Amino acid sequence: MINVEKVTKYFDDFCALDEFSLKVESGSAYGLLGSNGAGKSTLLRILAGIYRQDSGDVTVDGEKIYDNVSVKQRVFYVSDDVEYVVTEALRSIPRESRFHACMADVINWHKQYPEDWKKCWEEIEKKWGSNDIACPDGVEMPFNIETYVNGAYIILGLLYGQGDFEKTIDISTRAGQDSDCNPASSGGILGTMIGYNRIPEKFRKELTVVEDIPFNNTVSFNKGCELSFGHALQMIEKNGGKVGSDEVTICFQELEPAQLEISFEGLKVDKKVVVENWIANFPTFEFEGVGAVIKGELKGENVPEDYVAELEVYFNDRLIEVCKLPLKYNHRKHELFFNYVQSYGKYTVTCKWVNPVEGADIWVRDVISYTTDK
Repeated sequence: MINVEKVTKYFDDFCALDEFSLKVESGSAYGLLGSNGAGKSTLLRILAGIYRQDSGDVTVDGEKIYDNVSVKQRVFYVSDDVEYVVTEALRSIPRESRFHACMADVINWHKQYPEDWKKCWEEIEKKWGSNDIACPDGVEMPFNIETYVNGAYIILGLLYGQGDFEKTIDISTRAGQDSDCNPASSGGILGTMIGYNRIPEKFRKELTVVEDIPFNNTVSFNKGCELSFGHALQMIEKNGGKVGSDEVTICFQELEPAQLEISFEGLKVDKKVVVENWIANFPTFEFEGVGAVIKGELKGENVPEDYVAELEVYFNDRLIEVCKLPLKYNHRKHELFFNYVQSYGKYTVTCKWVNPVEGADIWVRDVISYTTDK
């Protein structure tokens, strides 16, 4: 039995519940009706142990809920409130990370400009849109694909889309930057929240035409769903849950921030030099700093698909790495070489292709060098 007795809950000066009482007998089903702001979601979140009431008592079979894992294991709460889901998800991100700071900014700007996603977009671009450092494709280019910028435009679509599937992916697309994966992510998150059958028919009917056709060099939509479902079941079991033939048990887990890991701390772009030439004509490259990226690709005609080129990269005649460059499209590397972890100093970069074959060649697009604050 669920027992709610004289429960009161405030959010700042707003009283969401005022001495509310309710009894739900075992085996019964109740529905909550009320206008916006009546306290329906607040009550459900208190019953799920997400919120703590300011006063009053809430018990399930005589046990208090909040901070009680054994009760929470028996309570299941699913929300389709986008703002709540976004805000709760942020709790899993370390507060001291750049990603958390960027997402928190978007949430606050949404509150400041609740009806104007373009104004929120302008704020994101001004503060976060020009910080692309570690992704070579974004250096000195008019687009930014830093992870936190992607995250910003995903939740921009979610918050301003207000649960409308088409509006959500439209906003995430029109935000620009990395605008293929961002609407896919916002649409995927919202689709998971609302369920497949609530995705508009005009999107679902087109899937039936292509769902079993493999994408270029990858897998089909249906195969991707099958793989994702399999991974989900593995994660459930890994974290103590059970997977049966017709039932899945998911263990309750308290939401905790992930461990903070800072990549490329203090890293700065030194310079970018356009090469646009074959590896045989690649000149030596000099820089002062801590590392470099060589962008390019292995090309080949009438070359065995399993061929892997080996490119030796030297700093001051010291071998740094033998780069393995597969010809096969879905095994290829986006950069020929990258290394940011050398001691600060002056370096001359040279390359040697050790296993050339007829019909293959290595194209070098440009080289980016990196420095630090020392």
